[in-house]
Amino acid sequence: MAGREDRIDAFLDALELSIQAMDGQHTIDTLFLGGGTPSFLDAAQLARLGEILFAKFRLSEAAEFTAECNPSDINPDRIRGFQELGVNRISLGVQSFSQSKLTVLERDHSPRQAVEAFELSMKAIGNVSMDLIFAAPDESVADWTRDLATALELSPTHLSTYELTWEKGTQFWNRLSKGHLVEASELIREQMYTHAIEACHRAGLNQYEVSSFAVAGKRCQHNLAYWLGNPWFAFGPSAASYIDNVRTTMHPSPTTWIKRTIAGESAVYQSERLTPTQAALERLVFGIRMVDGVDVTVLTEVSGVDITSKTSELISEFQQAGLMESSQGMVRLTPQGRLLADGISEKLLGLQ
Repeated sequence: MAGREDRIDAFLDALELSIQAMDGQHTIDTLFLGGGTPSFLDAAQLARLGEILFAKFRLSEAAEFTAECNPSDINPDRIRGFQELGVNRISLGVQSFSQSKLTVLERDHSPRQAVEAFELSMKAIGNVSMDLIFAAPDESVADWTRDLATALELSPTHLSTYELTWEKGTQFWNRLSKGHLVEASELIREQMYTHAIEACHRAGLNQYEVSSFAVAGKRCQHNLAYWLGNPWFAFGPSAASYIDNVRTTMHPSPTTWIKRTIAGESAVYQSERLTPTQAALERLVFGIRMVDGVDVTVLTEVSGVDITSKTSELISEFQQAGLMESSQGMVRLTPQGRLLADGISEKLLGLQ
C-alpha cells in the first residue's frame, strides 16, 4: 500500500475479514509477509497485523517468519516492530549497490541506505537475505562483479540473484521496444550468472536452487515449500493460494480487493483445479530447479501419475543435450541446464 497510506487501515480490515472466514486454527511452518511493502506499516499497524494473523495461525516451534522489506523503509522502530511480531528473517530488496543501476531500475533507495538497512536488520534479526538483479541495461560483467562483491562483503545469510525480466506491458518493455533501453546479450547474461555461482561458493553461500544461495542451515524454508509442492494459504491482492490442487488467485487491484472483501463479496480473480498430471508436472518443474533435484519415484507415489513414462522422451532429449541428469531416482538440471531453466520448464509443462 505504499503511496496509499489512507488505505492501510482498510487493507487491514479486509485482511482480517479474509482470515476470520477460515475454519479452525492452523499450525504453520513458514510465514512470509511479502508481495508488497510490509515494511511500510508503522508499529501500531504491525501490531494489529500480528493480532489478525495469530487469531487463526500458530507458528510451529521451528517456524521461519520472514518479512520482505524495502531498504528505504528500514529504521529502528520498524525493526523493533518486526521483532515484537516474532519475525526471525528479513528479505531485503536491495537489487543493487550501484546508484546508476538503481536509477535505471527505478528504485527509491540509495546504496548507502541499502547498506545501513542490511546492517540494522542483521544486528537486530541476525538472519537477512538479499535480492540482487543482474543483466540490467548497459550493465557490464565488471559492474555486476562489483555489485556482487559489495553484497558478499556484508555476509548475508542468503542471497537471491535474478536476471532482469522484460514483461510485456511494463515501462521497461515499452522503453526497450522504443530503443531507449538495450537488453544484455545472452553471453553476458551467462557470464554474470556463472560468476554469481562461483563468487557465492567462495563466500560460503552454496547454491541450492537456480537463483538461490545460502549459508548452511539458512535455506529459505518458505520457498522450499513451494518447490516441493506443499500446500499454502495466501491473503491479499494478487495472493495465490494452493490447497488440494486448487490454485486460487485474488484480484490484483488493492482497491478492488479491499472493496469486495469488505462488502462480503468474492474477491477471487481466478481459480483453477489442476489435474493430477498438471500438478505432478508442476511439482517436477519446481523440483528440478533445486540443485538436489526431485525424486521421481516419490513424485509418482504422491501424485498417482507415472511421471517417468510421461516425461521420459523429453527428459532423454535434455540429457543427451547435457541439460539434465538422472541418478538413483533423482532428476536434476545440470549447471548448463540451469542457464536454460525457464525454457526447459516451459517444455515440460507443455506435456499436459
